[in-house]
Amino acid sequence: MQVKDLDQFLGSHFIYTYANGWEYEFYVKNENTVDYRIHSGMVGGRWVRDQKADIVKLTDGVFKVTWTEPTGTDVALDFMPNEKRLHGVIFFPKWVHEHPEITVRYQNDFIPLMEESREKYETYPKYVVPEFADITFMKNEGINNEKVISEAPYPSLAEDIRTGKKSFS
Repeated sequence: MQVKDLDQFLGSHFIYTYANGWEYEFYVKNENTVDYRIHSGMVGGRWVRDQKADIVKLTDGVFKVTWTEPTGTDVALDFMPNEKRLHGVIFFPKWVHEHPEITVRYQNDFIPLMEESREKYETYPKYVVPEFADITFMKNEGINNEKVISEAPYPSLAEDIRTGKKSFS
């Protein structure tokens, strides 16, 4: 099925790998909220639920999701699900690039630590990561499915999801 409109995009669950090798998992929870897990890369092991985001349809089959994290990291993702591609730009504050280990946890339980670190360490210059990614898994799990991103990433989780060993129905 081709994804054309926003109502088809909402509830989508993706796993994608950036050209630099970083693997992410992303769930479009509803019209203004996303959940995600980071499986590898600079902040691999990090996971977040209920991140407020701006989610819009740019044109048929192309969607933009943008947000600012409590860390001060800004993210802009352009999803092209029918082509199994996306383009992302992550604007990491200097402190996240220099101390990524502070963010590698379940963010929701550590918002004060993220805010404290954002004030304690330098923000600029930002470490900008613009990359294309290949979508390696895509399924609509329905809106507000709390089962999708409900545990920390573990080494085989992305593959378990892709092979159907782990499902969220």
